[in-house]
Amino acid sequence: MALLNDHYLKLKAGYLFPEIGRRVKAFCEANPEAAQRLIRCGIGDVTEPLPSAVIAALHKAVDEMGVRESFKGYGPEQGYDWLRAAIAQNDYRAHGLDVADDEIFVSDGSKCDCGSILDILGAKNKIAISDPVYPVYVDTNVMAGHTGEANEAGAYAKLVYLPCRPSNGFIPEPPKKHVDLAYLCSPNNPTGAVATRAQLEAWVKYALEHKAVILFDAAYEAYIADPALPHSIYEIPGARECAIEFRSCSKNGGFTGVRCAFTVVPKTLLAQTKTGEFKPLHPLWSRRMTTKFNGVSYITQRGAEALYSDEGKAQVRALIEHYMGNAKVLRAGAKKAGLKVFGGENAPYIWVRTPKGVTSWQAFDKILGDANVVITPGSGFGSKGEGYFRISSFNSRANAEEVARRLQELKW
Repeated sequence: MALLNDHYLKLKAGYLFPEIGRRVKAFCEANPEAAQRLIRCGIGDVTEPLPSAVIAALHKAVDEMGVRESFKGYGPEQGYDWLRAAIAQNDYRAHGLDVADDEIFVSDGSKCDCGSILDILGAKNKIAISDPVYPVYVDTNVMAGHTGEANEAGAYAKLVYLPCRPSNGFIPEPPKKHVDLAYLCSPNNPTGAVATRAQLEAWVKYALEHKAVILFDAAYEAYIADPALPHSIYEIPGARECAIEFRSCSKNGGFTGVRCAFTVVPKTLLAQTKTGEFKPLHPLWSRRMTTKFNGVSYITQRGAEALYSDEGKAQVRALIEHYMGNAKVLRAGAKKAGLKVFGGENAPYIWVRTPKGVTSWQAFDKILGDANVVITPGSGFGSKGEGYFRISSFNSRANAEEVARRLQELKW
């Protein structure tokens, strides 16, 4: 008899976003007229077309695939050298950060990499998770068998939860106890908070002292406008000895439907074997990629390369300015509605406190039913997200303005 992976049975009833989709579908079926005016500000999916520089590169690559002399079959699983070089130069070395071309691993998404990285890390690691935070970090550890069962509040045994509150700017402090792995997300999804240099320095110091590894999700780094805020964990001295960084083309270049991202694994990063030896993680991640992944398509990688052209960089800046303009409109609308608002200044998410006595899912139902707007309930990101909801700024300007108007009309 075939046996299933029992760890999947520990997962909560449904991943957050499919549950939102189920509720929205049921609402639309029951209220067809309201469905016509529905505006989605829930899932953080981009809405604007791809940059024209990317479109041109994609078309050129398609044409190359139609000619025997320039046709490409299997490519290198870690990514083509020219894309890895463009990433390392533009995202790191141009900013004075020591990242080599072959420390870049191109993939089809940061979401995948954040889960897949567990393939090269031991099952007995003590893992720290921010609360609230992107659900994939928790769920993939549950699937891998790194946790116990969840309690009534949804917290899993064996995980160390790090509370994110207004008092710490929604960026967790290093724990007092020892952990081996720590997930950090900055700019943070869902709160829109960004870690300061001092906060990241404290984390790097902790990781070096505890021989821990920081899993640093920087998928939204392009939205940081404040020059005092770090874009990369590698801006902190010592981080190359204790951190893996994840980045994506999805939210800066609009690649959510194209799929391209990358992970940085420094050659200087070590982890311990069962016998106490310290071994580099870089060759293990390379082996994992070559064994389990066939690489991102040539066409897609040419499109990603175009993001680093002068034209592409200008078009990416325009996209980010558009979405951050939406964030400004949505922040102002939520404030005028009398709600307490966080985020939305260096990140595309607005984190809103619900009115007193209103739960996150009650706020979701209220805003969906009365304003016909889809938001994301904060409790779906962790127990400390209860009492909040997230508004995504990924939308048209007209929709952002309409959502801001509708929020102000709500009667709580």
